[in-house]
Order: sequence, then C-alpha cells, then structure tokens
Amino acid sequence: MRKVKITIKAITNYKQLSNEYELPIKDACPYKIGDSFIVDNLDKPDNLCSSAWQVLYPYIMTLLYGGENIFGQWMKNKNSAMVSCNDGFRPVSFYLEAIDDE
Repeated sequence: MRKVKITIKAITNYKQLSNEYELPIKDACPYKIGDSFIVDNLDKPDNLCSSAWQVLYPYIMTLLYGGENIFGQWMKNKNSAMVSCNDGFRPVSFYLEAIDDE
C-alpha cells in the first residue's frame, strides 16, 4: 500500500482577526514550516491537529488508495494535493504526496 507524506509548507497568521475576534490561546498551532508526518493507514498521526486531520482525511484516503489528479490538472505532481486547514486565524498549508512503500 502507498503511504502519504504530509509536509507543512506555509503558516499564515491573521493577527488583526485574532485580536478582534479570538480569545487568547496559548500554543494554538505548534507546527513549523518543514514539519512532516507519514500516514501509512487511515489513522491520524499522533502530533497532527484533529481539526487539520478532518480536512486532510478525504484527500489522504484518495491518495492512499491510488487516486490521482485530485484537483484536475492543477498540481505538477498528479499524486499530490495542497490543502489548508480550516483555522480562519492561522491557516496552515499542507502538501500531501503519495509515496511508494519502501
């Protein structure tokens, strides 16, 4: 079975929105650009945010089971997807890439 590598590619922070609408949260998003996770089944990696997992799961499942071109012809790599979490204050962009079982 394939595996899917999840790599953090970008982290945005809308401080104006956070200041205006969000209650203070300590350590809301512990990721750094370049952090990565490997998914070799349909279980959430231990250190991956549950909310991000909910968004990523359908794409990961598709890639794990051989799906390609999830976004039509948008991606240079047909076995990948760029997906952002649904955090409106600090969205994180995740690059998902199917990799062969080594």
